[in-house]
Amino acid sequence: MNKRFSILVGMGLVLMGGLALAFNLIVPTLGLDIWRWGAWRLWPLVVVGAGLFFVIPPFLARGRRGLGGLFIPGVPILTTGGILLFVSVFGEWGAWEWLWPLEVLSLALGFLFAAIYMRNVWLLIPAIIIGANGGVLQFCASTGMWESWAVLWTVEPLALGLALLIISMVKRSAGLFIGGIVLCGLAGIALIGMTAVVPVYWLLNLVGPVVFILIGLLMLVWGMVRRPPLPEGVME
Repeated sequence: MNKRFSILVGMGLVLMGGLALAFNLIVPTLGLDIWRWGAWRLWPLVVVGAGLFFVIPPFLARGRRGLGGLFIPGVPILTTGGILLFVSVFGEWGAWEWLWPLEVLSLALGFLFAAIYMRNVWLLIPAIIIGANGGVLQFCASTGMWESWAVLWTVEPLALGLALLIISMVKRSAGLFIGGIVLCGLAGIALIGMTAVVPVYWLLNLVGPVVFILIGLLMLVWGMVRRPPLPEGVME
């Protein structure tokens, strides 16, 4: 086991044990009623601590890329702890109705951090797809407009297309670029077709321009970073 990781786990356990000891011995000795005081509402800090056990090690051992995979479970656990702490302290348990999509978004963020830390561009595919779905879920949960899924399912091919476009820029692959453009084009056609069946014109007015802007920006970046082809007989 890595020395720094062992130190981190040890410090975390000592801290949690010390807090538990304080609440079990010191607080009653002072004549305080924890239940009336409401300290029990801080129990989600245990979940937050569990998330930190996953998230912190990659920063302590930056040379080990494999530790980047800890972001994938760590960020969602940390997000869960944060949401639980919020609803527990303020007693707003009904907030879960519109906060739960943050779990999906946090998973996408975990894949994104893992991709950056591990320098694995292919992890951007699940990061973008899961993130796009999380964004749509958050929109529907916040507005209550779940009927929008009849049109917003087109985010699936669009997200995959955008992921391929980004990877094509990193890998400098014309094939991936063409595949990404095709998927984005199909997503745009599907979006227009679905709005003809399901009259959600305001959504088309919002999403359509955004899609064109994203694709246009990606094509501009591709044009700027693309290297000219080498002359015949010249090897890289």
